[in-house]
Amino acid sequence: MRVERDAATGVAVVTLDRPERHNALDLATATELGSCWREFRYDNTVRAVVLTGAGEQAFCTGVDRAAEVPQPSSPYSIDDPLLTVGPKANDLWKPVLAAVNGMACGGAFYLIGECEFVLAAEHATFFDPHTTYGMVSAYEAVAMAQRMPFGEVARMALMGTAERVSARRAYEVGLVSEVVAGAGVRAAAVAAAETVASFPTAAVQGTVRAVWSAREAARAQAMAHAPHLIALGNAPPADQSALFASRERGAPFRIR
Repeated sequence: MRVERDAATGVAVVTLDRPERHNALDLATATELGSCWREFRYDNTVRAVVLTGAGEQAFCTGVDRAAEVPQPSSPYSIDDPLLTVGPKANDLWKPVLAAVNGMACGGAFYLIGECEFVLAAEHATFFDPHTTYGMVSAYEAVAMAQRMPFGEVARMALMGTAERVSARRAYEVGLVSEVVAGAGVRAAAVAAAETVASFPTAAVQGTVRAVWSAREAARAQAMAHAPHLIALGNAPPADQSALFASRERGAPFRIR
């Protein structure tokens, strides 16, 4: 992960820097993200943040499949390292903008779901692979249900890897606020962040809290159900691994 701060504009850019792994989050990166958000709470030179991924292939593809996440034996407990990777989970109420520059899928929605708004490159795509591999899409679907119409969330979650939502379609349904040509998405996000950062920060943070409070009750209730649905519906880890291993490399998918 890379962090760049511009004290003159008040904007920090956080870049997930694992392009060789499609910017998937290993446990070290997940921990580093949480620490970064908490640090920004105390850094008065940072008034707005842009979150993006290195390269042009992917913004983030969720948790790294190679990461080993030990689980408690109790069916009532699930350890999910991505629950604490977002800014709101770390009590950061400075505005965070996402610049999506390629694939955003699965666990990426933990991050996108806690950003104020999303800008996407024309070639960006969004999809949720959970059901394809025998997993319940719970936290991801709940996060997207705060941003997209019910039918669009259900379709993305249920279609798995068979279909990807284009940047244009994501704009049409409200997930994305702006589609940017070529590699200009980071610059467009930084420009928007600079505008926000130029305003009195107490008013900006208060507005962020106000917007979030409008949906927080429903979100909190839905999130509370998520671990139980995952415990009931997830295939055993060995079966998940078998499904993942048997997937067709380069298998066709539909972009809508």
